[in-house]
Amino acid sequence: MPERPLPARISGKCYVIDGDTIQIKETRFRLAGIDAPELEHPWGNQAKFALMRLCKGQVVTAEISPEMSYDRLVATCYLPDGRDLSAEMVRSGHALDWPKFSGGRYAALEPPDARKKHWKAAARQKGQMHFFNKVPPKQPLTAETWKPGRPGTDC
Repeated sequence: MPERPLPARISGKCYVIDGDTIQIKETRFRLAGIDAPELEHPWGNQAKFALMRLCKGQVVTAEISPEMSYDRLVATCYLPDGRDLSAEMVRSGHALDWPKFSGGRYAALEPPDARKKHWKAAARQKGQMHFFNKVPPKQPLTAETWKPGRPGTDC
């Protein structure tokens, strides 16, 4: 039996999966043009709860895009008052504009240092904070850097 094609638009109460994924009826959608941290990453739960607060008790309308993302349909989703969920998530700092897919549509909405906040959290989780340290890493002691009398350089 062939799959029934989806309509171009679906409305209904939604279930929030994570900071950039919702489900309306039986269909999961990735919010178009943004990237939010995954649940197991720093800020992931905060992103999910921010999206839950936006959607709670609301009828969400998903305008479905033709592309797929990680086996999910992509949609631009709106609240009844016309607010774009992707824009609201970026504006609040819980998601970042994804220019490859948004064409930069949400970039101006990003709070100052939002990218740095997300990158720092990801680096901290991966043990890569040295990329953010102001002090350069110590250089190995060589004949050129050896100075008599400096602690740790005399034999």
